[in-house]
Amino acid sequence: MSDIDKIKKLRKVTGAGFKDCNLALKEAKGDIEKANEILRVKGIAKASKKMSRDAKEGVIILSRNEKKVSLLEVNCETDFVGKNEDFIKFVKELSDLNNDCSSNLKKLDESLMHNKKSVNENLVALIAKIGEKITIGRAKTLENLNFRNFSYQHTIVKDNVSKLGVIVSLESKEKSEKIDVFGKQLAMHIAASNPIALTSDKIKKEVIDKEQELIAEELKNSGKTEEIAKKISLGKLKKFKDDNSLMTQDWVIEPKKKVKDIVSELGINDIIIKDFVRLKIGE
Repeated sequence: MSDIDKIKKLRKVTGAGFKDCNLALKEAKGDIEKANEILRVKGIAKASKKMSRDAKEGVIILSRNEKKVSLLEVNCETDFVGKNEDFIKFVKELSDLNNDCSSNLKKLDESLMHNKKSVNENLVALIAKIGEKITIGRAKTLENLNFRNFSYQHTIVKDNVSKLGVIVSLESKEKSEKIDVFGKQLAMHIAASNPIALTSDKIKKEVIDKEQELIAEELKNSGKTEEIAKKISLGKLKKFKDDNSLMTQDWVIEPKKKVKDIVSELGINDIIIKDFVRLKIGE
């Protein structure tokens, strides 16, 4: 086999550039397997150097089957890489594996991809090839037990790859076009309004505590009496809860009504919003 043929074969196997393959083969004295190992070690070293950098760009990928639907965040350093063909191919396969793993990231890291190598090994190789830090970020799976999942993606990069993704689950024995339309509209509402909980009592205590601190700081030098300041504080806190709880948000399609009003107007007694997830790059 000629040197050029060896380089071509090594490139096909590793995805590394011509120059790197040529140097590795020279170091390995023409042994392709040894050159492959040299490139792998160098790839890990390159990847390690890049992991201290910021990766604030990236994509959100949606995958689903009959039983469940998942969102996965994969971060990179630049929007340019977020549209790279190799990057997109990797994240699409990764997203399907994530759905299989129900967003168990440890299990995902160890899962084998089409090339029979682990996700972690492929990630290291991709970082070395592309030259940017790439990380697997947030992930969430909603299982389809007794309810139906609806989704929405905004700023589509390609197919099921976007910059923002939403999944919302509705439970009802009724199957109708009315529920289908509402489910799609609700997913779009969540994308636009960014609720942090389904209802106010489900907002995390640390989030409420932080908001109370901010309100107290705002009112500290207002000159208001303690009694009036307390009333204002309670009002502001209630507004914060209402604005950030899905059920009490203004419905984006008809802002004079709340989401809970729209649910009531559907006239479906057993309909319940079970859960939702919203992932956006940069948040």
